[in-house]
Amino acid sequence: MTAPYEVLNVAATWTGTTALGPGRRSVVWVQGCPFHCRGCMSPDWIPMRRARLVAPADLVPELLGDPAVGGLTFSGGEPMFQAAGLAELARLARTVRDISVICFTGHRLEALRSRPPAPGVARLLEEVDVLIDGLYVAGLDDGRGLRGSSNQRVHHLTDRLTSYGYDFDSRPRSADIAVDGQNALLIGVPPTGLIAAFDAAVDSVRARTTLWKDNHER
Repeated sequence: MTAPYEVLNVAATWTGTTALGPGRRSVVWVQGCPFHCRGCMSPDWIPMRRARLVAPADLVPELLGDPAVGGLTFSGGEPMFQAAGLAELARLARTVRDISVICFTGHRLEALRSRPPAPGVARLLEEVDVLIDGLYVAGLDDGRGLRGSSNQRVHHLTDRLTSYGYDFDSRPRSADIAVDGQNALLIGVPPTGLIAAFDAAVDSVRARTTLWKDNHER
């Protein structure tokens, strides 16, 4: 399911993190991915199903609500399947603030240019400053950098972030754990072992919550 130009099918958003690129950023994770990479950290966002449908213009105030945010990061899911909407989102955000844009994709850059998988890919590439391309391969996950595995490549499509001093390829990884009500969100490319620990902690909290409800509803 490819979202129409006027709307994005969004799995989640977060405003203000330092775990997905230089500076303080807001993140959009889109719903739906065709690749099904083994060991994907976001399996719930793979199915091509309806999540939160939202117009790009309506996302801008949400993502830029923190005045310290200086960039957007697009992930998922597969952003290129919703390229037209994300391109419009980046364009509108830049009418408000001079932000940078980082985008993850399972497609190779060469294929995006020669065989775009959805409408708007060329427009999105024009808005993106740094593209991280290639499928995630669990056996090549070396625990370093903003890319998930060493086969993935970092492309500076503009010079906006080249002088920032941020090592996309080899820097130590960091991640944020955000709790919103009963939902928990792991933000970033996680260091080795963090996903398993995060999943165990979430399962433990859910089990205690269920037990508490059972005891108080009797």
